[in-house]
Amino acid sequence: MSSTGISSTALCDTEAASAWVQRWSHLVPAGQTVLDVACGQGRHLRWFSGRGHPVVGIDRSSQALAAVGLPADRCQSVLADIESGPWPLPGQRFAAVVVTHYLWRDLLPTLVASVAPGGVLIYETFAIGQASVGKPSRPDFLLRPGELLEACADLRVVAYEDGHECDPLGRPTRFLQRIAALRPLDAADPAPLLGPSPG
Repeated sequence: MSSTGISSTALCDTEAASAWVQRWSHLVPAGQTVLDVACGQGRHLRWFSGRGHPVVGIDRSSQALAAVGLPADRCQSVLADIESGPWPLPGQRFAAVVVTHYLWRDLLPTLVASVAPGGVLIYETFAIGQASVGKPSRPDFLLRPGELLEACADLRVVAYEDGHECDPLGRPTRFLQRIAALRPLDAADPAPLLGPSPG
């Protein structure tokens, strides 16, 4: 993966889990709780629940949360405006924190701090350059070069991409940054945290 391009795997399917999330799901410790931030209608909640994880979803839309459709004993729904209100899960840490297509810079340190030892942050959202091909176009919603790497300075970065997807004719269709980063159980020897890759 070069720094100027991202694989052309489609991200626009609102029902299927993001290919990036699927790719790194094996890093989440088995049976442990996953937090999905700005979860929308819950495509990633359903993905991780199907893999045997309890899930917690945060969103400011009660309609979106109502559409998740998972049983209450497997999914905790948290209705909260995390941009104008307090973080609704203070002090809680999770085996995975998942964020896709969402950016609120003030929240980045909280999201990183919410990853438990042995857990993983899986993040994917739009980056600088997106304004040249569509929305979002406001800089407030676009990651700067290397910004996710900076945010994850205290984690062990397993994978990182910063670039663009292209259509079949080679024209850019969206600009993205993606990261998968672990919080080691033992910072001196993090290697045992890596599980086997699926398939």
